[in-house]
Amino acid sequence: MPDPRVAAVARILVDYSTDVQPGQFVVIRGKTEATPMLLAVYERALARGAHPWLQPSLGQADELFFSSANDAQLNYISPLTNTFVESVDVVINVLAESNTKALSGVDPAKQAAHTKAQKPIMKRFMERSAQGELVWALGLYPTDAFAQDAEMSLRDYENFVYDACLVGEPDPVAAWQHVSEAQQSIVDALSGKREVRVVAPDTDLTLSVEGRRWVKADGRMNLPDGEVFTGPQEQSVNGHIRFTFPACLRGREVEDVRLWFEQGKVVKASARKNEAFLNEMLEADEGARYLGEFAIGTNSSIQQFTKNILFDEKIGGTVHMAIGAGYPETGSKNVSAIHWDMICDLRKEGALYVDGEKFVEAGKVLV
Repeated sequence: MPDPRVAAVARILVDYSTDVQPGQFVVIRGKTEATPMLLAVYERALARGAHPWLQPSLGQADELFFSSANDAQLNYISPLTNTFVESVDVVINVLAESNTKALSGVDPAKQAAHTKAQKPIMKRFMERSAQGELVWALGLYPTDAFAQDAEMSLRDYENFVYDACLVGEPDPVAAWQHVSEAQQSIVDALSGKREVRVVAPDTDLTLSVEGRRWVKADGRMNLPDGEVFTGPQEQSVNGHIRFTFPACLRGREVEDVRLWFEQGKVVKASARKNEAFLNEMLEADEGARYLGEFAIGTNSSIQQFTKNILFDEKIGGTVHMAIGAGYPETGSKNVSAIHWDMICDLRKEGALYVDGEKFVEAGKVLV
């Protein structure tokens, strides 16, 4: 019997997160492992009068590409990709994996080269998003692979995912609208502030947010959601930080990441595991060594680290920051082919200061 929660998530993604309208060109992407949710989103987009286009992909294709592609293939951008990024109105991505470690044996240099080649596409995508010409949302379909990473049974992981998406509420869309109102109070408290400082074990980092815009993440781009974010002044980041949890990207877990910043730039980086991959990504392009995002996790219902950034960056009482591309709507000017989120946990030790006053302490936002 189909899980009715899948249809509930599809409704949120289509009706609330992207607010699909009649006549819009909607691209729905995801691996075939997510087939039930891809079809549910497709059906809902049809019901809204849109023109949905399903783009399912095969789970093993990425591994085959990176193991076989030559330099020309790594750097190739299909003309259809350019057409897509200029013409699409809505993009809904559904994450699903049968093996989250499938790319762990790939040469990091190949991944970095391919990422660099995609830089113009990512830049244009984010520009159209910031201008309101393109709307996107990211969801997740629970699989055994995700459940294993989270050290849960599939049933427990499904409950975790759907609870975080608020599908158990009488009206999930109304529930996310309520979240949006609560997030706005945090954004209001941060607006007009100048400096942020993060103090935690092996961490003392300062950055300027003067003149930058704080944005609430209320289920419109990510589902689930729960953060407020901005783009730091590019040259302002100074100090050092040790990230609490493994930084997961493209099938690799980079453990015990430590970064040292001077005038905004990462001048030194280390990791206990997969350090070579970390440094390859930092060399992807000039923008990869600068912060594109600084964010505060606000979702108190997500407390367990699951090795999935869609959930982990939302953990209430944490902060995260992304090396690489910033979101233009925040005022960020940092351009890069990568956007890699890393999390620092402040729930037990440490605090976040805004203009010299505590703003986050013991896992709580003090507003």
